[in-house]
Amino acid sequence: MRFLFIALLLYIGYRIIISLTSSRKTPERPTGSRETAEATHRDPVCGVYVTEEKALIGRYEGERHFFCSMDCLEKFRERLDHTDRTSPS
Repeated sequence: MRFLFIALLLYIGYRIIISLTSSRKTPERPTGSRETAEATHRDPVCGVYVTEEKALIGRYEGERHFFCSMDCLEKFRERLDHTDRTSPS
């Protein structure tokens, strides 16, 4: 009877050790296009984050602005035109 009890305790200890060591394994990185992180920029009109690769880039006073679509770029230009007209010369 003692032998069965000791064998059961050893088996439970073995299973605990295996479960603890298997959780420490580092997960493998998925292969694919997401291996390198891309810089994102916030669209000043709608607030969407876009990557430089997919963004439309506009310049204003030497500063680059990134837009998610042509609509946002046009809205930005309209705002600039509107503020230029209303500002005192």
